[in-house]
Amino acid sequence: MQAKKHGDLSTMPAANLTSGRVQTMFEGKDQEGRNHTNPDEVEDFNEMAALLESSTTPINIKRGDVVDGVIVRIDQDEILVDIGLKSEGVLSTKELPATGDWSFDQLHLNDKVLVYVIQPETPDGHALLSLKRANAERQWRIAEEQYKSGELLKAKVIDYNKGGLIVDVAGIRGFVPISQILNLKREEVAAGGDNQETAAKLQSMKDKEFQLKIIEINRARNRLILSERLAVQEWRQRRREELLDELKPNEVRRGVVSNLANFGAFVDLGGADGLVHISQLAWSRVNHPSEVLKVGQEVEVQVLSVDKDKKKIALSIKRAEVDPWTTVEHRYTPGQVVAGVVTKIAPFGAFARIEDGIEGLIHQSELTPGMDPKANLHEGQQLQLRILRIDAERRRLGLSLRQADEMDAEKPPTEVATSEGEYAPEKVASEKVMISLEDAAPHPEVTLAERESRRERRERQDRGNDNPLFNNLTASDEGETTAMAEAFRAAARQRSKDEPDGSDN
Repeated sequence: MQAKKHGDLSTMPAANLTSGRVQTMFEGKDQEGRNHTNPDEVEDFNEMAALLESSTTPINIKRGDVVDGVIVRIDQDEILVDIGLKSEGVLSTKELPATGDWSFDQLHLNDKVLVYVIQPETPDGHALLSLKRANAERQWRIAEEQYKSGELLKAKVIDYNKGGLIVDVAGIRGFVPISQILNLKREEVAAGGDNQETAAKLQSMKDKEFQLKIIEINRARNRLILSERLAVQEWRQRRREELLDELKPNEVRRGVVSNLANFGAFVDLGGADGLVHISQLAWSRVNHPSEVLKVGQEVEVQVLSVDKDKKKIALSIKRAEVDPWTTVEHRYTPGQVVAGVVTKIAPFGAFARIEDGIEGLIHQSELTPGMDPKANLHEGQQLQLRILRIDAERRRLGLSLRQADEMDAEKPPTEVATSEGEYAPEKVASEKVMISLEDAAPHPEVTLAERESRRERRERQDRGNDNPLFNNLTASDEGETTAMAEAFRAAARQRSKDEPDGSDN
């Protein structure tokens, strides 16, 4: 019975797995239950177990994988890269770019690189790697991050078709649909690239760089869709927020006229438009902004105010220029005669501009006596005016048309004034000559009367006589009143008297 019981005990597994000498030795305990385990020995054992496990677990790398590696050797023909396999991978230097990033000169030992696995293992036991394909994969990863974050990027147009533009995004071919191109009108977008004008515009964009935003990405299908329109809108919105914080009142900035309206002009300050009211376009009166500005013109503007809440910027062009009224008294004096242009007709007179920004009033009492300003004057008419008074502080200028006309009438006929207010002796002399010639010329009425009387006298005196001296005289010669003509006629009459009558013979 005891033997059978012992046999059962020897063949039965131990009920307590922690009992027995082997178990106590493994846990570092003696038979009395005391713990003799060293903490350092336990840590070393764990590290060794992890290393053994990692060495026995192979790295699964297949064709098409993109893995990180470290350059361990650089030769002229190949570069060895450690990618975690038993042997290094081989990277051919022939596929490296000649210059720029990832060129042969830019790679060094211990540099971390991203490589594409072309073949996991060659007959030599090395993996065949590609850096060029890995760069494309890297750019796809960057593009995915840009798409998620909404980041804006720049890309160069390399080709086009009737549907839009083909761009190069750091080695990836992207596509910008024609509807997402900013400078195309709606009718051009609707016509597409089949329209000759639209095709010409698309062709003109080739080799140019544009700011774009990714709107769709599909790595599996190599599909990358971008938009210029959304990129510009988002950039302008960001830039507008920055300008609203940057701009300060009275600051002078340069901008480009982006649009004209009846009430003023919009000026692009580099991402945000500000309004220049029509009253702030020039120091002179402006009826419409198109009189002084055109779209695309570069101008200097002064910031009047910035409303961050309403996101409005008020600008002024005339404030950025020198106020002409501040120096008007240095350039003009009362009594001076100047040229002016009528700008407005009023019931009490008319306004005239003598230079840009300087306008004065011609009161009705200073017009020509009996002149009706509405009937005799019109806008744009040029006049000679006399300055009566200058009030720079109040921006007022008194002008007179009547006094300018009176002074012209009182001038001696020999005095001729130039545009600068000085007399020109040469001009006076030439005008004297013209006056003497006019006085010497016979008046048409007197010449006609003298011609008739002299014709009658000739007919009475020389009737029946054919004198050869008169045969050569024309009708105009008969009316000559010069002394030489009179002498010829007197001589002819005397010879006719001295000749004997043919009837006496």
